[in-house]
Amino acid sequence: MTPFPSLRRVIEVSGEEGWYLLGGSSQGRLVYEQRNTIAVRPASHVLEYGRLIVRAPSPGAALADRISVTYHTDSIHPTTGTGWAVTAGGPAEVIADPHEAAHYRRTLPGWAHGPHDTLLRIHPQTVTGFRFAHATAAAPPRAT
Repeated sequence: MTPFPSLRRVIEVSGEEGWYLLGGSSQGRLVYEQRNTIAVRPASHVLEYGRLIVRAPSPGAALADRISVTYHTDSIHPTTGTGWAVTAGGPAEVIADPHEAAHYRRTLPGWAHGPHDTLLRIHPQTVTGFRFAHATAAAPPRAT
């Protein structure tokens, strides 16, 4: 009898577990609309007081009037496909206070400096997450 291949399973996690997974990572992707298209930028993040602070190489002017953005992070093993993914979305604001911005520029690594180095405070209204696991298929019934 030959072994049956391992199948992948997607398991939805609670918002609380998604928040926990998000807090355990530091890199992700900021997703927002820019000039009638979707922009995706690499970003670093930290969770503070129920808010998601994100530093991304995106023009602050393009994000200043945004009412909502999406942030995604994941950890997926390249060979096995196991891991997790979390997406958080909600209203965002550019961090304009110079002292607060200086603090986050010291603590969050960035990719660009200057006008395309943006700090955002996201107030997540939705947090969705999934775990990716392997499930062995049940053996089909044998013919008798």
